[in-house]
Amino acid sequence: MKKFLLLFFVTSSLYSQSEYPQDYFRNPLDITLVLSGTFAELRSAHFHSGLDIKTQQKVGLKVYAAAEGYVSRIKISHYGYGKALYITHPNGYTTVYAHLQKFSDRLEKYIKDCQYEKESYEVEVFPSTEELLVASGEVIAYSGNTGGSGGPHLHFEIRDNQERPMNPMLFGIDIKDSTRPFVSAVYAYPKDENAVINGKNERVPLRLIPQQNGDYEVEKITAHGNIGFGITSYDKQDLAPNNNGVSNIQTFFNGNKSLEIDFKRFSFDETKHIKRLIDYEYLKTKNSRIQKLFIEENNPLSLYKDTYDNGYITIEDSTSSVFKVRIRDFKDNETWVNIPIKGKYESLETSEYIPSNKTKIYADQSTELKSGLVTVNFYKNTVYEDVDIDFSVSSDTLNLHEDNIPLQKNFYINYDLSNYKSEDLDKMFIAKLYGYYKKPSYVSTTRKGNILSAGNNSFGTYTLAMDTVAPTITPVNFKDKKWLSKYRYLKVKIDDDLSGISKYRATVNGKWILMEYDYKTNMLVHDFNDNIVKDTKNDLKIIVTDNVGNSSTFEATFFRK
Repeated sequence: MKKFLLLFFVTSSLYSQSEYPQDYFRNPLDITLVLSGTFAELRSAHFHSGLDIKTQQKVGLKVYAAAEGYVSRIKISHYGYGKALYITHPNGYTTVYAHLQKFSDRLEKYIKDCQYEKESYEVEVFPSTEELLVASGEVIAYSGNTGGSGGPHLHFEIRDNQERPMNPMLFGIDIKDSTRPFVSAVYAYPKDENAVINGKNERVPLRLIPQQNGDYEVEKITAHGNIGFGITSYDKQDLAPNNNGVSNIQTFFNGNKSLEIDFKRFSFDETKHIKRLIDYEYLKTKNSRIQKLFIEENNPLSLYKDTYDNGYITIEDSTSSVFKVRIRDFKDNETWVNIPIKGKYESLETSEYIPSNKTKIYADQSTELKSGLVTVNFYKNTVYEDVDIDFSVSSDTLNLHEDNIPLQKNFYINYDLSNYKSEDLDKMFIAKLYGYYKKPSYVSTTRKGNILSAGNNSFGTYTLAMDTVAPTITPVNFKDKKWLSKYRYLKVKIDDDLSGISKYRATVNGKWILMEYDYKTNMLVHDFNDNIVKDTKNDLKIIVTDNVGNSSTFEATFFRK
């Protein structure tokens, strides 16, 4: 053990001299690596923090330790990473393996002991450096589809000693890719009200002309003033048809570098600010991600390099200019976009002033909105810039603009329930309404006295809702009084169609049993191989509670030899 710890510190010191150690980390799977998601790929509200490796559309593939080290963290949760394993290595890096089906026998026993001790499926533990040592290439787990996974795959990360995720391909994890990125759309943006693009002072789509060599030409535009550009771009690997994220974007104005976005590393603290990189309004209305090639105020992302004038360019009258965009994947396959610009001053028509009935939210100060029994609080730096929003309250429904303005953090909604019956208060919650049919979705709600409160980080329509219906509990593979001697698993389906499942508890003969919960299938599963159920006659009891406290109890008897 002392030898390992000494090696840990010595090797860590050696590798600090080399930026990205090569041939240190092996592949976490024993198959050709094919990706469904690349590092820093643009997701709805964050950058993807690792590689999503396809597992041949199945679960149960052996997952190997990418290098020697010790298990420094194990986390099991219903959502997010599901079953996840963290290994800290002597060179100071940590590898992460997520959405696992199960762990190796040794690690599975360790974590199940923790689960039974805490009587909880969801656990998070931090073993010491000496508890769970692993060797390079040791089988540590089996691939799965747990947590927020949309299908079987292995999510694999490499993090530095500051817990910042880095592109694993920097360390020699190889993905076959000889295909250059492609561009599906280009847009021009005015920086302010004085800028004009093709006669307009608004985001303008540009005509993209593919060239025979794989690059793109944009039909010449006219412009005047300070403008910026945005692109929609993707990469493809050789062995997968899906669209992935690119690795690097550079822009040049008349041959001089204007801006670079390098998707090499980021911190989890900043990933939410992806809303400042993409055109959030376009994402919400068109379901497409435009990457802005300019930096707006209050954009703290560390991805930018070599920026000049924040990526904006100035176009003067009667000049000819060229703006170029270079898009690369990790293997340095590159694509260029060429945008010729003719400087042309055009005066914009002055529209008649129409008084606005919108409400101003300020970026640099707190704002409180109140109407009837509803109060909404925006604290400083909730919005990125001063915005005008729609705000109105009708009965129990709060209209808080449309979800097309990016927010940095939560605002807080408070309902005064003084006018409601006291016996109803415990069953009430705040819900956000989604879709054409305005289906209510539970927002985490707390109550203090007669005040109901909830926080959220997206505009939209909110309302008061009441849930008086308890969850349902349905046995799947057994009936009351049934013999289950030949069964390995006990399966139960639980569901709640309004406020959602909050917690559950299962016991056999009064003793807590572990039941794994998959929210995607609403399934609770107990593995009899846990060897907790040892009696012939067994009384099962399951209690399921929703988010406002409605509970259901299911009881049955089963037999095992």
